[in-house]
Amino acid sequence: MTKVHNRRSGPGSHPGFPQAAVLLLFLLLAGCGKPPTLVQKYMFEYPPPVPRASQPLKDAIKVESFAVAQAFNSTAMIYRPDAYKSEAYTYHRWRVSPGYLVTDYLLRDLRKSGLFQAVLPPTSADNGRFQVEGGVEEIQEIDAPDGWKASLALNITLLDLKEKEITRRVVFQKGYRAEEPLTEKTPAGLAQGMSRAMERLSGEIITDLYQAARKREK
Repeated sequence: MTKVHNRRSGPGSHPGFPQAAVLLLFLLLAGCGKPPTLVQKYMFEYPPPVPRASQPLKDAIKVESFAVAQAFNSTAMIYRPDAYKSEAYTYHRWRVSPGYLVTDYLLRDLRKSGLFQAVLPPTSADNGRFQVEGGVEEIQEIDAPDGWKASLALNITLLDLKEKEITRRVVFQKGYRAEEPLTEKTPAGLAQGMSRAMERLSGEIITDLYQAARKREK
């Protein structure tokens, strides 16, 4: 009787297992030991605008969450290197979506201004007489021939909820734009420039909201 000798099988000895696959397996296992790439995250940073001394209004105002144009509706830090081109910084992102960033900082600045009886967040179950709705139309770095710029464009609608007729509820609707030069072409430089742009627009928006609401109260 012929004896059959069992051979130990394995990746290296199996006739159907290519040597290239073994090498690939070892490379993949070696790569698993590398530390993950850290993603840097950025926020706005600026002091709340200080409005001119004015008498506070007796009504409250509510700030609804801002919408965002689809091209910028993510945490990616977008820059435009040339016409018709759009890129994003690798491993650098906004902490939250631009819609939340703008909403939170405008809410903070309105509260610090002291121009309204109360400033309500989007999550509040209560409604003030006035309501702010808005959108982020652009938030990106523009690499122009005359230098790098942080470009921020917002649109604002102020509603008077005391009015029963829909056509009379809109107090005003306006677009705002700011471009701030960057001191350096880096994600940190973009965050600094965008912070200055938001500070500037926030001051303009708060002034317009107060003046328009004051006219409605009279």
